Amino acid sequence: MTAVNAPLKLPAVKNLVSEAEWRARVDLAACYRLIALYGWDDLIFTHISAKVPGTEDFLINPYGLMFHEITASSLVKVDLAGNKLMDSPFDINPAGYTIHSAVHEVRHDVGCVLHIHTSAGIAVSAQKQGLLPLSQQSLFVLASLAYHGYEGVALNHDEKARLQADLGDKNFMILPNHGLLTAFGGIADAFLGMFILQRACEIQVMAQSGGAELIHIPQQILDGARAMIAGVMKTPQGMGGALPWPALLRKLDQQMPGYDQ
Repeated sequence: MTAVNAPLKLPAVKNLVSEAEWRARVDLAACYRLIALYGWDDLIFTHISAKVPGTEDFLINPYGLMFHEITASSLVKVDLAGNKLMDSPFDINPAGYTIHSAVHEVRHDVGCVLHIHTSAGIAVSAQKQGLLPLSQQSLFVLASLAYHGYEGVALNHDEKARLQADLGDKNFMILPNHGLLTAFGGIADAFLGMFILQRACEIQVMAQSGGAELIHIPQQILDGARAMIAGVMKTPQGMGGALPWPALLRKLDQQMPGYDQ
């Protein structure tokens, strides 16, 4: 086996960080692996960030690793200015920094930001009407959905202010011609939110492909769902991601173990 193909080995950082940070690292690494497991990754080119508990710093993927390779120890810790706070042989994705720091700077209620480029997500993002009220899944998204127009690859830091303004207090964002984003208080909620958003996009594309006239959910039901979901989101349970999260970790332990290293 050549050095190029040798298994990646990085020093463990568990004993160098707080227990709270280690737990966040394990859950974030698990989230990356789940994105890979569900086939929502895009080689090395999307990103998920999570705040280090009790700080304004955040963890993000090492630029160059596939999502199925990411471990708790390999995650890169940076401050809001993008400075690495621990030694790492990896840099971070510059576009990822722009998007994630923009959200973390102003949304102090958000502990995790998840951004992906799936085919179904980009397909819906390229439609002028965006996400349509065609499914029960779409109800949850439409209750807290924002859009941010495409400005090219997110390398211009001036875009941050516009992204912040467009996101406002919403939890879901569709980036036209680009992809999907969720922003929630915790990692489990951000993943569950993305699962629902991605599924809503898949359903929309599949429904449209049949060519038949589509049934839209009536506005009065949309309004009622928006009020109900807004109330639920204010409870300690939030999105409810904590319910499926242990089962998702068990699935990872069976199919893609090693994230907690």
